[in-house]
Amino acid sequence: VVEPVQSGGGSVPAGGLVTLSCVVSEYAASDNCVAWFRQSSTSAHEGIGGILIESGKTYTADSVQGRFSVSQDIAKKTVYLHMNALKPEDTAMYYCVTAGCTIRDGQAHATPSYWGQGTQVTVAS
Repeated sequence: VVEPVQSGGGSVPAGGLVTLSCVVSEYAASDNCVAWFRQSSTSAHEGIGGILIESGKTYTADSVQGRFSVSQDIAKKTVYLHMNALKPEDTAMYYCVTAGCTIRDGQAHATPSYWGQGTQVTVAS
């Protein structure tokens, strides 16, 4: 298995922006999307967004709605997480994941397959 490879992240001031990249070389047979999760020191994994690979349809969680977005460059096999207006509470380890996703009535559910190595985003107050 070739896990996704992530890049980007680092330390940014509150109100700043960061784009994370995720290069995906392999999907499991049940995968149809790339999802983004994050985990902070005080919370469990939180799904924050994703993209259906074939249709390009995206979703974002209510907690980041209007600030985060997901896009892809199919030719580069790369999915991006664009994060704007960052807040200190966005500080977390961010993971891209190949997954089987369903989106219904604006709500998404992702069943993860292959996890990227994670990248830290730290937002200074």
